[in-house]
Amino acid sequence: MNILVLFPTATEARYFAHPAAEVALCGVGLTVAAYNTARLIHQRRPDVLILAGIAGVYPGSRLAVGDVALVASEREADLGFFSASGFAHLSAIDIEMEFEVAARYDCPYLPASPPLPLAHGNSLNAALAPFVATDGVDVESMEGAAFFHVCLAEGQRFYEVRAVSNRVTLEPEQWDFDASIRALGAGLGQLVDFLLAEEAKAGAGT
Repeated sequence: MNILVLFPTATEARYFAHPAAEVALCGVGLTVAAYNTARLIHQRRPDVLILAGIAGVYPGSRLAVGDVALVASEREADLGFFSASGFAHLSAIDIEMEFEVAARYDCPYLPASPPLPLAHGNSLNAALAPFVATDGVDVESMEGAAFFHVCLAEGQRFYEVRAVSNRVTLEPEQWDFDASIRALGAGLGQLVDFLLAEEAKAGAGT
């Protein structure tokens, strides 16, 4: 199985190494992540593509700083318009558009018994934006929705893993970079081992 793990930054890749997985960087933000995800799909032709990085956690989520989760869905949360009544996501606005805007992207490759807890994500270019909807959302990142969009469009099997480094708050708080990146490396190892074990089971059953 050819597994490729994408990290937004080299710092987030610091503590991950697995003999069955290769590593590449996709950059920070929705635009560069989309471009590099598509480029690497076509250049490397992975069997499995994994996006991995740190994330903020929203109030009300069962996750806490230091936890690692498998992201089940993503939304480009700051895509929309402001009016006198506030912010509205583009998918909720009744205007004629040539292309449909997804309210949410779902990962269709989640196992029945995942090795990590599941989470739902918001993706934003404006991190910590206070105007986006957060009901039913656990984590915030800057690349997930672009990654989901490209993988779904290309028919690429994919997963996203996020380690919580901070709470999503405008209050001054110290982000736990090192511990969360260590946890990210460990969680990724669990996912890769799980995927390899599932592949071996499927091979043994044929």
